[in-house]
Amino acid sequence: MTMLKIARFLIPSLLLLLTACFAPRHTPTGYESLPADTTTVISGTRLIAAETALADSGSSNTLQPLPDTIISAVDTLQSFPDTLQPETLTAEESDAPVAAGSDSTGIPVVEEQGVSAAAIADSTAFFADTLTIIGTGDIMPGSNFPDDRYLPPENDCNSLFAPVTSVLQSADVTFGNLEGVFNKEGGTAKNCKDPEVCYVFRMPDAYLDCILEAGYNLLSVANNHVNDFGVEGRISTAKLLDDAGVPFAGFLSRPSVIFEAGGRTIGFAAFAPNIGTVDLKDYAGAARIVAGLDSVCDIVIVSFHGGAEGRDFEHTPCTDETYLGYNRGNVCKLAHAVVDAGADVVFGHGPHVTRAMELYKDRLICYSLGNFCTYRRFNLSGPNGIAPIVKVQTDGEGRFLGGQVIPVYQPGAGGPRIDPHNRAVTKLQELSAADFPDNELVIDNDGRLYKR
Repeated sequence: MTMLKIARFLIPSLLLLLTACFAPRHTPTGYESLPADTTTVISGTRLIAAETALADSGSSNTLQPLPDTIISAVDTLQSFPDTLQPETLTAEESDAPVAAGSDSTGIPVVEEQGVSAAAIADSTAFFADTLTIIGTGDIMPGSNFPDDRYLPPENDCNSLFAPVTSVLQSADVTFGNLEGVFNKEGGTAKNCKDPEVCYVFRMPDAYLDCILEAGYNLLSVANNHVNDFGVEGRISTAKLLDDAGVPFAGFLSRPSVIFEAGGRTIGFAAFAPNIGTVDLKDYAGAARIVAGLDSVCDIVIVSFHGGAEGRDFEHTPCTDETYLGYNRGNVCKLAHAVVDAGADVVFGHGPHVTRAMELYKDRLICYSLGNFCTYRRFNLSGPNGIAPIVKVQTDGEGRFLGGQVIPVYQPGAGGPRIDPHNRAVTKLQELSAADFPDNELVIDNDGRLYKR
């Protein structure tokens, strides 16, 4: 009997190890760009209007973008305060070097050149007929505004991702929140009284290659920092992503996207309470977008950027959250509304710290994945410097089967490394038990996720 139990756990791990090492990487099929202000669908190697896909399916749901008049009206409103940014710090506090041999929390740095094969093999149990999805937190591997001193040494963004690329590349879909813009020229930086302590993120265009080479094949642009260079910044970011063939969503002009990965048709939508993005606080509108995706897709993934931020806001209150005078929405209401409408996995961002996870109607909701890969300009002290890589497996209809939390931390100026102290796992256990005491999700001490 003991041998049978050992075999039951050992054989799936070996199978997953072989899959991770030798199976070809599943990536979305390439596609050509589509005119702006349409929800896009990747079908084979071409794009078709989402309305066509819905008509073919016989669905009455629609995926129509907001009218240009509404987009124009929203874009001309006075900008909200820059409220979805890291905790207010002076430049010296945010970018202060950390003593050699320790991270921003004082725990000795453990150099990781990559994740071991055993770590990948243990990251999820093996299930037949599944889709594996990875979600991570905020990505901003360096900004050249106001100058190049906020870029990594030798302008090398690949080295920031290197310790975790083997994990990021072990899923059918790897998702992250793009916390900034690509804007090589044009645009006006948002108004700052003091540029030294104002958070304006403009990544060099070449840094998109670092992100894609690390393993990402799905990105959200629904957050406050996509407005750092106004409308021009959003346009240039969308063009670069389109030219690279990267599925993304979150702009009013791109509320959702449909693409192929892992032999499945995947729908994705993203929401935030910020100018130029699809409104997180329009819960009924978000549900309609998701229902439209669910009618034509096998799996639907949703991202949101909301809630208060910083170490004082690690808990998920499931009420409207006001921070710096602005209502950032009720993230529980949004998450439950989109799952009710057909979403299968929900990834949250915005607080810059890790928040609880919940299993709702057999669908996984992560309320905040924290800061994942950032360089300078971010407060990485204490809980701001730890985050989970969440790897989840669903069946063909999106039901949660199991998963794994791979804990990371960002020492010094930033860049994720595997955390030998498991801090993100411990944090998730504590917060999930406190905020969702009737939760059916179990988070083991080794980070395994399964239904109670």
